[in-house]
Amino acid sequence: MILSAREARHRVRWEAAAVGRSVRNALTGPGPERDLAVQSLKAAGAAILAWAVAGWWWQAPLALMAPWTAVALVQSTVYRSLRTGLQQVVLIAAGTVLAAAAAGLTGDTMAAMALVLPVTVLLGNWSRFGDQGTYASTTALFVLVYGSYSGFDILHRLLETLLGAVIGIGVNALVLPPVHLRSARDSLCRLPRDATALLRDMAGQIERGHERRQAQEWHRRARRLAGRLTELRSARTWTRESYRFNPAHRIRRPPGPELPSTEWDAAWERVVDHLTSLTALLAEAAGERPRFRPPPDAVLADVPPLLHALADVCAADCTALDEPERREPALRTRQEAMARSWEAHHRLKARLTGGAAPDDETATSVGGLAAETRQLLHELENARVA
Repeated sequence: MILSAREARHRVRWEAAAVGRSVRNALTGPGPERDLAVQSLKAAGAAILAWAVAGWWWQAPLALMAPWTAVALVQSTVYRSLRTGLQQVVLIAAGTVLAAAAAGLTGDTMAAMALVLPVTVLLGNWSRFGDQGTYASTTALFVLVYGSYSGFDILHRLLETLLGAVIGIGVNALVLPPVHLRSARDSLCRLPRDATALLRDMAGQIERGHERRQAQEWHRRARRLAGRLTELRSARTWTRESYRFNPAHRIRRPPGPELPSTEWDAAWERVVDHLTSLTALLAEAAGERPRFRPPPDAVLADVPPLLHALADVCAADCTALDEPERREPALRTRQEAMARSWEAHHRLKARLTGGAAPDDETATSVGGLAAETRQLLHELENARVA
């Protein structure tokens, strides 16, 4: 796709603004941007240290292997550094030995490449090696292009690789070893925070008389909450992995109290499902060809107080997760908001028998509204922060 000059300028400005925000966030406080900056500086430092040992002090014949390995082994977790280090050593050793054997057998660089590259590329594509697979074929190329495949050269190459692996893993494990607990906590807080914003917007727009476009947007925002759940599961996985083989996880102070159990995640998954169903019902009732008859204005008048109370419940959960010092007051606020939510729901449910649904179609829409909000209330009760 070819961009116009205006679109190109807009995209450049957007990228520049995003980079500026990331730099500012890294400098002003803890967060993903600062964590990324620390890991990047550690990788650069590991590569420089590896070159200083292998190239400057040791004068190794192919000192490039040490910093090349070291920079790649400053991974997101110590466990990942160890696993990647083992994969790289195996692949580099295999690439070196296979290339030397092919060169010795053929006596010609081109013929050796034709012989060894298909094997090393296939080896690198083995799923056990993940994204490290290219090291087998690139190492084979280094060996063949430089013409260094004597027994002494092979031994040196393996020692340089081991040196880089030791330095990279050591730097990652001993210099501010990464712990991803903050990412999991950010993901936990984001779910109730986004749900609060959605519920408040829905309440305000219904009070003002919502339109079809707004109802469709509610449904899209509710569906995006499922993406937050995926982010949360991923963050929990990273957190568990970051504690494996981490020598400092008992020394470094964790950022905040212990995370809620995965049962909280399961409860919020059901909350998101019912919130999505509720917005879908409202969107269908407000469509150009509605599948449901829109609830009467008298019924809709009871919905905003219920949504405001539900938003207060979610906001209290967010406070309890994000501000540990306000945890107890937040849980009391949550309990009060839940009581108001049930009261508002009882008023809504009373409309079914109070004459607000004069025909079957209207009764269906009002009944669906009452049923979905009731399920949402039950699941929010189960999603209480312990």
